[in-house]
Amino acid sequence: MNTLQVSTLLIGAALTGASLFAVAHTEEYFDSVESPHGGQMRMSGPYHLELVARDKEIVLYVMDHANSKLNTKGGSGKASIQTGKDKARIPVKLDQAGDNILKGTGDFSIKPETVITVFIELPGREAYSASFTPLKPKTKLAMKTKATKPQADSGNAHHHTHH
Repeated sequence: MNTLQVSTLLIGAALTGASLFAVAHTEEYFDSVESPHGGQMRMSGPYHLELVARDKEIVLYVMDHANSKLNTKGGSGKASIQTGKDKARIPVKLDQAGDNILKGTGDFSIKPETVITVFIELPGREAYSASFTPLKPKTKLAMKTKATKPQADSGNAHHHTHH
């Protein structure tokens, strides 16, 4: 491996680490910002995935960390839709439906408690997954700063000494 490749790898690793640290692509972060298509966004490996779910239809937009479209040609995916207490899962196959879109339909409805787990595989890349709760209300990031008080350790309050 020549020095150019090594330095490129190091710079890439540094940039990835820095951007993850600086922006913190957490669920709270994604739920507090407007997504490009009005869906819910999650980070999965090298991807930003945006899920737009309606009754009987799922649309998944695939982007990189800069929210630029990633071509899904030759790619595929599947979604597992879980609604209600019985935890029954409805599988939905996702096929390419545009530049950076995977889409699928099935007999399901989206409720506030619906959890959708998506698996995506693009040619020449590893498979990645992400979980979505499409009807989860948007949150304001600033309000999510609850200070957690350290719990006093009651186990050390009573010292027994034996003479």
